[in-house]
Amino acid sequence: MNLTVGQKASRSLTLTEAHVKTYAELTGDYNPLHFDEAFVANTKFKQLVVQGGLTTGLLHALVAMDMPGPGTVFLNQNWQFTAPVFIDDTITAEAEVLKVHDNKPVTQLKMKITRQTGETVLEGEAWCYTF
Repeated sequence: MNLTVGQKASRSLTLTEAHVKTYAELTGDYNPLHFDEAFVANTKFKQLVVQGGLTTGLLHALVAMDMPGPGTVFLNQNWQFTAPVFIDDTITAEAEVLKVHDNKPVTQLKMKITRQTGETVLEGEAWCYTF
């Protein structure tokens, strides 16, 4: 894929209780923030929170499947979680090309994830290599 500065791609996903359960089974992340409603009621979140790995997983799919596309891997990631993602939120990941290396298949991307309300839940940058 020939990439140009300013080019964008996006991908959306609604995160469900089943995603949270499956992710926990795969990774062992059974933090009570994700499963225990009584526990989370006493936190600032007040409702069950999706694991951060599910949120960032949408960025992995975006980079690997959409832009830059198949054969792409992350070289570096620098992002911040700016708000929690809750069960049944629909999140949209967006990548924008900031820089394309002249002689290597390396790209710098601006990354952002928002929820259905428009609130930003993650932002940052990443470098990618495409084979």
